[in-house]
Amino acid sequence: MRFNFRAALKDAGISALVSIGLFGAMIGLKTDPGPTSLVLTPRPWAVVIAAGIVFFGRLLILFYKAWRPAGAPTPRRLRAASNQIGHYLTPLLLAFVFTLPFYAGRYWLDLGILVLTYTMLGWGLNIVVGLAGLLDLGYVAFYAVGAYSYALIAQTFHLGFWTCLPLAGLFAACWGIMLGFPVLRLRGDYLAIVTMAFGEIIRVVLLNWVSLTNGPNGISGIPRPTLFGLTFTAGGGPGSFADFFGITPNISQRFIFLYYVILGLALLTNWVSLRLRRLPLGRAWEALREDEVACRALGINVTITKLTAFAIGACFGGFAGAFFATRQAFISPESFTFMESSIILAIVVMGGLGSQLGTALAALIMIGGSEMFRDLADYRMLIFGLALVMMMILRPRGLVSGRVPSVSLGKRHKISAELLTEGHG
Repeated sequence: MRFNFRAALKDAGISALVSIGLFGAMIGLKTDPGPTSLVLTPRPWAVVIAAGIVFFGRLLILFYKAWRPAGAPTPRRLRAASNQIGHYLTPLLLAFVFTLPFYAGRYWLDLGILVLTYTMLGWGLNIVVGLAGLLDLGYVAFYAVGAYSYALIAQTFHLGFWTCLPLAGLFAACWGIMLGFPVLRLRGDYLAIVTMAFGEIIRVVLLNWVSLTNGPNGISGIPRPTLFGLTFTAGGGPGSFADFFGITPNISQRFIFLYYVILGLALLTNWVSLRLRRLPLGRAWEALREDEVACRALGINVTITKLTAFAIGACFGGFAGAFFATRQAFISPESFTFMESSIILAIVVMGGLGSQLGTALAALIMIGGSEMFRDLADYRMLIFGLALVMMMILRPRGLVSGRVPSVSLGKRHKISAELLTEGHG
């Protein structure tokens, strides 16, 4: 294929102009403290650099599409190669996450807890979006319900974390069913709008129901989890983990314990999701995702299928919310905004719909990678957006696009001629 350089320059120039219009004011102006008020400081060099990146990036993409080598792997081979890589990458990732507390410092351990929390949320949303094909933009509502349920039950009835954890998941599942009933007949964009509104309704209720949720002030003093009744405190003392085992008390012991708690919850979410995919319910979700009309024609109860997807996905979101509450010991409505739902959905889409490994990799890249750009506070979201755009261009089906069949024969089998009209299979 011949490369039209003039057309490519025109295309890249238009892309650069569009980028200036989209984020020119965002990065071209900076607010600085003045003598009496804030003043705007122009930064034209930043706009030029950003436009140049877009220009040359678009040019490289067009050049790659036009001059792709004739012997390049086909998309089918690329998918097979990615599946092969995933086969060997999974045990390496498991070994890495299990041994992280032995050689990582407190900062990296805390970052690992954050990544695992979003991985669990991504796996929970993957049931709704990836398997059942129901676009949910209000998943953070179940996250908030789980967090507030745990905080209120633990403080009111003086119950521990392990007692309140299943209750928080149960409450979130009930709210998932309550969301599922009104949207049974909705699809696509209409479903997304209603679920987004549901997430905002929950946040506004938490913000205004001051007598129950303490409103914008949030809830503090949330109990920490224990290990068979042993507490993790920096000073030790009777009944603590350090005192029971006769070791020096250290605040890192609590972080290590929290890390393994969220790791266990995440692995439980992954195991349940994989098992459900092989059950008739999981195959009904996949049939619903592919074609709802054909799913009804097969006699599948679409109402039960949708409600179970919402309920089970919300249940795991509630578990993650309860862990978030006990980890922070403080929650407020500001922690459960629409941006959180967007990040979780971006993790699922970037990783690949229906892919467990892809979701974990996407959470590691998006949450862990964003921490690497924390010093570039003005450009972090810009880099994040550009990365997503490039991902959608180069890998539109996600990092791990291959879907493993829920049921497969494994190898060819001969079928008796009595079961066929003619011949044998």
